[in-house]
Amino acid sequence: MIYTNDYESPLGHVLLAGDDQGLTGLCFTEGGRYIGHGLKKEAHRCETDYFAQTKEWLNIYFSGRDPGFFPKIHLVGSDFRNRVREIMCEIPFGKTVTYGWIADKIAKKQGLVRMSAQAVGGAVGHNPICIIVPCHRVVGSNGSLTGYGGGIMRKKALLELEGNDMSQFTIPTKGTAL
Repeated sequence: MIYTNDYESPLGHVLLAGDDQGLTGLCFTEGGRYIGHGLKKEAHRCETDYFAQTKEWLNIYFSGRDPGFFPKIHLVGSDFRNRVREIMCEIPFGKTVTYGWIADKIAKKQGLVRMSAQAVGGAVGHNPICIIVPCHRVVGSNGSLTGYGGGIMRKKALLELEGNDMSQFTIPTKGTAL
């Protein structure tokens, strides 16, 4: 069974989705790329323990603090995409990493010489649980704020909320992240 719920954030309306194992999706409903991606027509609107945990997490987060816990999440997808998501969950509040950094981390763990940063970018770009699985903390090697499904201005706002020094980043003038 697929479940849904809603959250009103300072950056816009958020759709929550989950299954019997935990939160499977969190996306902005206005201006996002993957609104309702993977949801079935028979999704049941309800409140669950993990939706309540998610809302508590988001309330703490949007107050500008690190929540210090994760709601119960259920990563759905390929092994590679889930490995990238697990690494994103390790990025501390207020910090950023590059796609290349994640690629290097995966390559070392798998005993490979290198891993494609573009492949990592594809996995980051298809993250179904935004904010909590912090894809907004992944930036281009040149400091470019690229690749955020919720829109580049939301990525910027999330990084600012976490206290990042925004002078180190650039906003692209064209591309899919806008």
